[in-house]
Amino acid sequence: MSNLDIGQKAPDFSLPVSREQKLGLQDYLGKKNIVLAFYPLDFTGG
Repeated sequence: MSNLDIGQKAPDFSLPVSREQKLGLQDYLGKKNIVLAFYPLDFTGG
């Protein structure tokens, strides 16, 4: 996977929210603004 440039649209992806349900970026397209934040090593004890 390549890096994104500032202002570039994020590729669609989904994450599990429960055993039965996934939530995807596509679910919010045109409905909400999304902010993605990644914290390397958060909660990993590293």
